[in-house]
Amino acid sequence: MARFAIIGGHGKVALRLARLLAERGDSVDAVIRNPAHTADVEATGASAVVADVETLEVDGLAALLDGHDAVVWSAGAGGGDPARTIAVDRDAAIRTMAAAERAGVARFVMVSYFGSPDRSVPESNPFRTYAEAKADADEHLAASNLDWTILGPSSLTDDPGTGRIDTHAESSGRVPRDDVAAVAAAVLADPGTIRRTIRFNTGETPIAQAIA
Repeated sequence: MARFAIIGGHGKVALRLARLLAERGDSVDAVIRNPAHTADVEATGASAVVADVETLEVDGLAALLDGHDAVVWSAGAGGGDPARTIAVDRDAAIRTMAAAERAGVARFVMVSYFGSPDRSVPESNPFRTYAEAKADADEHLAASNLDWTILGPSSLTDDPGTGRIDTHAESSGRVPRDDVAAVAAAVLADPGTIRRTIRFNTGETPIAQAIA
């Protein structure tokens, strides 16, 4: 049985991932900022850990991650407030990477998006802050000593998962959140995905085969 920490544990992908991991017998600590979300998290079979990664420094984050086999970053500011986007999607993510190294948790899975890293978004575009924050975080992770995997799903839907993806697409399409969670669960079990960025749409290839 492995022990995983999911940062951003109340997110739609994170809740699905927690359930998948718990169902296969793993231990899951889902880190959430709002204690009102505890019941939602625990309904998946995970344990809720209330902590604000936006304000925790590296030492506090390292204590949070200590004893885990891997960390999954699935948190985000949700857009809207540029300052908070930078604080969460870039700064807190990078502090969590440093904390994982300090705590001896080598395995780090980043849930990003298909286009990252993208430095081409015009300053006039509201998406620019998010794109820059994710690019900074993803590039920092890829340059780290961690055993990282970066997931780049395309536009997310709430359609039922198919268990099949396309990792060869050259442009972003759509993919169910169910399948994003299934991909995250699969890469955690497959050391062959370490130090790889995996971009994907929904497709025809079974997930385990597609990521191999």
